[in-house]
Amino acid sequence: MTIEKLKHDFPHTIIKENEPLSSYTYTRTGGPADALIFPKRKEEVQALIKWLTKEDWPVTILGNASNLIVKDGGIRGATIILTEMNQITIKDNVITALTGAPLIEVSKRAYSASLTGLEFACGIPGSIGGAVYMNAGAYGGEVKEVIEKVTVLTREGDIVERTNEEMAFTYRHSKLQESDDIALEVTFVLKEGKKEEIKEKMDELTFLRTSKQPLEYPSCGSVFKRPTGYFTGKLIQDAGLQGLVWGGAQISTKHAGFIVNINNATATDYIELIEHIKEVIYKENGVELETEVKIIGEDLTPEATGGSTLLNKAKESLTPKFSQISLAKEN
Repeated sequence: MTIEKLKHDFPHTIIKENEPLSSYTYTRTGGPADALIFPKRKEEVQALIKWLTKEDWPVTILGNASNLIVKDGGIRGATIILTEMNQITIKDNVITALTGAPLIEVSKRAYSASLTGLEFACGIPGSIGGAVYMNAGAYGGEVKEVIEKVTVLTREGDIVERTNEEMAFTYRHSKLQESDDIALEVTFVLKEGKKEEIKEKMDELTFLRTSKQPLEYPSCGSVFKRPTGYFTGKLIQDAGLQGLVWGGAQISTKHAGFIVNINNATATDYIELIEHIKEVIYKENGVELETEVKIIGEDLTPEATGGSTLLNKAKESLTPKFSQISLAKEN
């Protein structure tokens, strides 16, 4: 398969060649995608997947790249980014959204319609698809609590509906992480509420987020899942790591659970710093930190990376086994 043939067969689809993913990720890092594709409709995604499968190209699905690190070597094959699939409709107390829609926007639309249940999501900068993929949550709420059903595209090319129960939601997890289905549309069922009370709650959570999180710098959000019985930020603080600079990346001085890009950081800087944090915390506390951020793509050649041993360790321990990437982050 060639990209020229792909463009020929999908003349109305936005397709970019050798596109730097640093232009799309929230960390502002990441190498190029061979072919970066922006479908607008469910049926378009279905047609693309069938075509790409037939042509034997690897496929990676992205939302809005908020809780993601793309390695400096980029992504081979076809990368489909769903941000153009952003339609949102409301009828009575039901909101239906295509999975490229921003979760924050859906929360705002719920407020405008005096619907309560998504206030917790007012500051989560991920897509609906990413939110479903990882059961995104913040401040005591999770999307599983308000999802009725999810329309997915199976890797066999069929569009089917999954109930809330069939999605098998748990902490930062859904069945999508095993099934490799692609979420296309989500139906939320909310409750009628008082608009002033909804706004008050959203304002409160927005204040908490802006006062505690380093929003002034590019970042991938919460880097690690919360280990049972511990707070990740406190573990990092107690280990004396907060403020540590690694290349162009830094453990945030505002929130130790975040790594920020302060000076043209590379994905390698991020990955090496993550591995260093994991090693130190395990050595000092016996706690194995698990990444919440997803790390995908290919490394640069050994010559380009300088043969970093830490990067090799990161490659062995952090490379996830999936093709659809979760992009919604916990706050």
